[in-house]
Amino acid sequence: MTELRYPRVLLKISGEALAGERGLGFDFDTMARIADEIQKVVSSGADLGLVIGGGNIVRGSQLSKMGMDRVSADYMGMLGTVINALAVQDILERKGMETRVMTAIRMEELAEPYIRRRALRHFEKGRVVIFAAGTGNPYFSTDTAAVLRAIQIKAQVIIKATSVDGVYSADPKVDKTAKFYDEISYRDVMLEELKVMDQTAVTLCKENSLPLIVLNIHKPDAIAAAVRGERVGTLVR
Repeated sequence: MTELRYPRVLLKISGEALAGERGLGFDFDTMARIADEIQKVVSSGADLGLVIGGGNIVRGSQLSKMGMDRVSADYMGMLGTVINALAVQDILERKGMETRVMTAIRMEELAEPYIRRRALRHFEKGRVVIFAAGTGNPYFSTDTAAVLRAIQIKAQVIIKATSVDGVYSADPKVDKTAKFYDEISYRDVMLEELKVMDQTAVTLCKENSLPLIVLNIHKPDAIAAAVRGERVGTLVR
């Protein structure tokens, strides 16, 4: 067994990542590739918690901008994350991994309610735990939910898997002169208003001294390498 720098990890994946090039819904080839990356982490012996966004199904923030009640829109977004969690659970289990979906909004016919002690027990038994429905509260993003769950399960790191190689001074897809950061402090992320995570999530990380690694989900072995402690993407601490 390889020596792991981070024996327990919270992996945050955006909903859009599941949609591949399509932007909406599911791209099963992309999802199978992501599942392979997750399997490498699990095979290395690390405990893995997963939080998946809902942007490929419904974005609460966009609906509220269109005039929908913010609370209703956010609840719709949370339900989108549950749909994604069930889809990812199915793919992981078909690859032979044991999983549990835990939701912040009770829906016992589909998944277990989130109970911290039960989640810790699942890790002891080697299961991948997928945390769905955000924090269960409107006005909080899935980034904030990911940080909250990471702190609660005593994860040593949050890995945010995105479509770029790490943190840049601007959007590298738009601005070709954007500077790449190998490492950056949470304070600088806040001061420069970099779009790493929303401010609530960044503040929670900072206050709890929880490191964050931002990397490219489409790079083979990137997540497993980060768990081993190799320098991949950007380290925020």
